[in-house]
Amino acid sequence: MGIFDFLSGQFIDVIHWVDDTRDTMVWRFEREGHEIKYGAKLTVREGQAAVFVHEGQLADVFTPGLYMLETNNMPIMTTLQHWDHGFKSPFKSEIYFVNTTRFNDLKWGTKNPIMLRDPEFGPTRIRAFGTYTVRVKDPARFLIEIVGTDGEFTMDEISFQVRNIIVQEFSRVIAGSGIPVLDMAANTADLGKLIAAEVSPVLEGYGLEMPEFYIENISLPPAVEAALDKRTSMGLAGDLGKFTQYSAAEAMTAAASTPNSGMGAGLGMGMGMAMAQQMGNMAAGQPSGPWGTRPAPAAPQATSPVAPPPPPPVEHVWHIAVDGVTSGPFSKAKLGRMATGGEITRETYVWTAGQDGWKRAEDVQELAQLFTILPPPPPGE
Repeated sequence: MGIFDFLSGQFIDVIHWVDDTRDTMVWRFEREGHEIKYGAKLTVREGQAAVFVHEGQLADVFTPGLYMLETNNMPIMTTLQHWDHGFKSPFKSEIYFVNTTRFNDLKWGTKNPIMLRDPEFGPTRIRAFGTYTVRVKDPARFLIEIVGTDGEFTMDEISFQVRNIIVQEFSRVIAGSGIPVLDMAANTADLGKLIAAEVSPVLEGYGLEMPEFYIENISLPPAVEAALDKRTSMGLAGDLGKFTQYSAAEAMTAAASTPNSGMGAGLGMGMGMAMAQQMGNMAAGQPSGPWGTRPAPAAPQATSPVAPPPPPPVEHVWHIAVDGVTSGPFSKAKLGRMATGGEITRETYVWTAGQDGWKRAEDVQELAQLFTILPPPPPGE
């Protein structure tokens, strides 16, 4: 390389980055020996930030725009003055380009079921999955906390950590929310906002933020879902007896139409037994319809179901009033014992539900007999 080519390469330096990978978060501008010329042009496009690291320390963060770099690292001067260093500058500077756009359609999900206490089902387990977006909010912090000196950092290198943070906060929020599992589908938007608010402070420590968080599905274990489907089917069936008969008839029809099926053979056996029973009736001299000499008996008339017995009569209970003080209620048997013991008399006022006001006991037909039954004379008289 001629001297003019060397000088031309030293004076011309344009620093920029065009990303076409869609998953690169940080890219370091590669320059031989990390030498950034005095007066170099730095182009930062929209959706990018440039972090300038000089002599191992973070010096500045450049937002979108065009900049002229004027640092104390001047390779053209040091290359000529320090020829004993082999034309290598002792001053090192680096520029890291940070992608500040959103990384969309990132997946998250619960690897293991989450245990929670549901108000309706009791202790149960759920799974959930969805998507989220993330972007770099603080390029300098992100470079210090996560990237370090990595020359090319992709979203895949941090997505696993972000998913763990999401699942941890999701488990904690969902277990303490108290929302029934059957109502969670109607509250996914509110749950998503709540979980994003819990995750954001953790991500801010990495220089990241989560603009969007979505819960696509919350599911129960397969056994619980099967039981829930049966419960729903029972509700749709209506009359369970008729539904059972209809299902059995459908199953028999399907089995009979299936050749060489065990159930079809069973149906044929049942029909054969019915015919054998009919022939036995013929041999015993019982009417056997068109195959015998006697006419077939008329079909038995359907008998109406036996009506259930009426409910037992309701026993009256009574309140009594003695000296302006009411007490009760008492059964008739209790009043009988009270009458025998002299606690109530014919003049005692009584009342029961449905009675029009208080009445003396002797005026109530049901109680008057308590005072007319006398014990028989004692033995030996």
